[in-house]
Amino acid sequence: MTTIQTVVSAYSQAWSSRVTMISTVLTFRLIALAILTPAVGLLINLAVSLSDQSALTDQDIAWFLLTPVGGIAAIGVLSIVAVISVLSFAMITLVIYNDQPGTLLALRNNAIILTGRLKALFIYAFLLILRVTAIAAPFVVVGLLVAKRFLTQFDINYYLSNRPPDFYIAASIIGVVVAILAIVLLNRLLSWAVSLHLVLFDKANPIKVFADSARRMKGHRLSLLKQVAGWLAIRVAIASLMAAIVGIVVRFLSVDSESLKSVLLIVIVAVSLWSLAGVVLVSISNGALACLLISYFDLDRVHAKSNPNEVQLSFSLRWVAVGILVACGVGIASGMALVDRIQTNDSVEIIAHRGAAGDRPENTMASIRKALDDGADWVEIDVQETADNKVIVVHDSDFMKLSLVDLKVWDATMEDLADIDIGSWFDPEFAKERTPLLRDVLLEAKGRSNVLIELKYYGHDVDLENRVAKIVEATDMTANIATMSLKYPAVEKMKTLRPDWRSGVLATASIGNLAKLNTDFVAVNGASLSQSLIDDVHNEGKDIYVWTINDPLDMSNMMSRGVDGIITDEPALARTVLELRAELSTPERFLLVLADVFGVQLNTANYRDASP
Repeated sequence: MTTIQTVVSAYSQAWSSRVTMISTVLTFRLIALAILTPAVGLLINLAVSLSDQSALTDQDIAWFLLTPVGGIAAIGVLSIVAVISVLSFAMITLVIYNDQPGTLLALRNNAIILTGRLKALFIYAFLLILRVTAIAAPFVVVGLLVAKRFLTQFDINYYLSNRPPDFYIAASIIGVVVAILAIVLLNRLLSWAVSLHLVLFDKANPIKVFADSARRMKGHRLSLLKQVAGWLAIRVAIASLMAAIVGIVVRFLSVDSESLKSVLLIVIVAVSLWSLAGVVLVSISNGALACLLISYFDLDRVHAKSNPNEVQLSFSLRWVAVGILVACGVGIASGMALVDRIQTNDSVEIIAHRGAAGDRPENTMASIRKALDDGADWVEIDVQETADNKVIVVHDSDFMKLSLVDLKVWDATMEDLADIDIGSWFDPEFAKERTPLLRDVLLEAKGRSNVLIELKYYGHDVDLENRVAKIVEATDMTANIATMSLKYPAVEKMKTLRPDWRSGVLATASIGNLAKLNTDFVAVNGASLSQSLIDDVHNEGKDIYVWTINDPLDMSNMMSRGVDGIITDEPALARTVLELRAELSTPERFLLVLADVFGVQLNTANYRDASP
């Protein structure tokens, strides 16, 4: 039997047990929802509580993970995830291995077997995580050392934006390291291919099964690799076809306002059916993988249900009908629930990221003036201290990205800055732009807009908070500013110095409860935004801002989800979206959300730097 025949036969055998497979996957997804999510949240919150903060963000997370408590918490979270995954795959393996008729009977009998091996499976999952972590750790360290060697002389944004030779050298080396890690991990995983089966069926000691599996798989790894590659290719092909079909329907669905509400229902049902198809794909593909692995554990117990040379994927119309009815019901219910959450009265504030950075060079007076002309509610800027104790508006730690000048901000004087052109990189017409003072920006915005000041440090804080406070007060802008920082201690310090000022924390990534931090607002990366975070922040009486949102559909989606502020390089575009949404009904807004979910993008411009 050829490799492709073996793989197709495995999919066929899994399809013959499709109802039990789907039931198993859905059951464990419910278990994950009911147990995994709360358990992970509890473990993370317990660990973070030991750090005297309700949440950790960005670099603080990395430092936390390097502590004993953080490391243990990370392994604990990964172990919980691994346990659920192992138990789910173990149940699917039991279904294939025991080949019992009747969905409920099969689930009951296999659940009894699984329950009897729970302790061993928990230990197995924990040991699997430890082994993978131990293999990956040296490669991660090497990657970090390479990054430190080649990517730390200048600000990281210079490397990401300009991509000098050092960037490609580092990327090439790290790419090789990742490739080697992938090969090593794949080799190990192929060796451990039947380790789960030894725990499950032979009741073997979970500590010893990895070595036992390696001995059994000796001489068979290449064969299994070919089969897994074929299995993956089929799964990816089916998933791609599904995504393409849905994408085409969404992209080319033309709707006018008179028929929009009826079409909305059709779209919701289509999305629900697509979700159901996704569950079916996961169930059948996992069952097919289980078939392939079982053949290496006990070939005599595998009972193929179809001729590999003549595979017929028969199906039951009854179950298809039930699936469609369930999907329609769930789709309509969940769709209407989502519609109810769509904001009907937009009160979002438009925050110009480093000025109107999509139309003018960032953090220049030109970008500030353009943001003001565009009607931004807030102008967001970054501030740092110079060597001569001035507070200037600049994002990076040096001037390499803007002007290829190797000069750190904290080493620069105003005399130095007078000679540094920070506008020509954007367009020669801005060659006269120089790094502005915070005072200049505040005076320019006075009477026209609020100013959101991000405090930047890079480990060279002298007296930034006090200096910013004095400049704000000297320009009589205290009622029209807010401050924020990626560095939470700086946020706390600012709250201590000026408790009546609005102050918030920025977070690219976070663990714990951001809403409980001592802030007036939180600003998060759009990719990490969740509805639960929005609700938690609002329940605490605080605002939530999201960055950096430049596509009109993304903007509309964020407005629909109820964020309080959108940080964007395109304030004029955001204002236009806000005005257009005022003319749309709730169903029409929901269709915009669906279009965004399915990856439709109206703004294809490339932005040099979307970091906060």
